[in-house]
Amino acid sequence: MATRPEDWDLVYQASELAPWDVGRPQEAFTRLAETGKLSGRVLDAGCGTGEHTLLAAAHGAEAMGVDCSATAIDRAHRKAEERGIKVRFETADAIDLTKFGITFDAIIDAGMFHVLDDEDRERYVASLTSVTELGGTCYLMCFSDRQPGTVGPRRVRQDELIGAFSQGWAVTDIVAETFAISPEFGGQAHAWLATICRRN
Repeated sequence: MATRPEDWDLVYQASELAPWDVGRPQEAFTRLAETGKLSGRVLDAGCGTGEHTLLAAAHGAEAMGVDCSATAIDRAHRKAEERGIKVRFETADAIDLTKFGITFDAIIDAGMFHVLDDEDRERYVASLTSVTELGGTCYLMCFSDRQPGTVGPRRVRQDELIGAFSQGWAVTDIVAETFAISPEFGGQAHAWLATICRRN
C-alpha cells in the first residue's frame, strides 16, 4: 500500500482510474447528500479526484477536498471546471489540517482511514478533531473485516472504529455497506459506514 505522496502520485499516474476511483461517488455518500447530511462547510479528507467533494458542492455545500497527491488534485480541478461546480481543492496531508485555519460542519472519509497505520490513525483523528465544529459529523466508509482476502487496504473492525474515535467523538452508527472498486479487483467490497459525531 502506498504511504508517501509520491507513491500515491505514481498510482494515479499509472492509470486514468486508480482501483478505488470508479468515476462516480460511492452510493452511500450520494444518499447522504440527497438527504441533506453533507451541508454547510464540508471537508473531503483524502479526496482523490474529487467525486465526493463535487457531490457535496453540487448539493449546496461549501466543499473543500484535500489529498496528498498533486496528480489527483489536478484531475479534481479539471472535473470541477468541466462541470462548472464551485469548489476548493488543495494538495495537503489530511493528517495536518490545522494550517488552513478553517473548521467544518461535516467530514467525508471515503477510504482514507483504512489506508493508515495505527500511529497515523491517531494523528488523523486528532487532525479531524482540530477542524470539526462541535456537533459536526464525520461520515467514514472503510473496508470491513467481512471482506475476504488480503488484497487492498486493511480490513477494519467495528471496535477499531469506536476505539479510534473514543476521545472527543461518539460513534453513533455503523452499518454494513458496499464499496465500489475497479472491476479488475472484483467490482465491490464489504465496507462499514460509520456516523461519528464531534462531542467535545
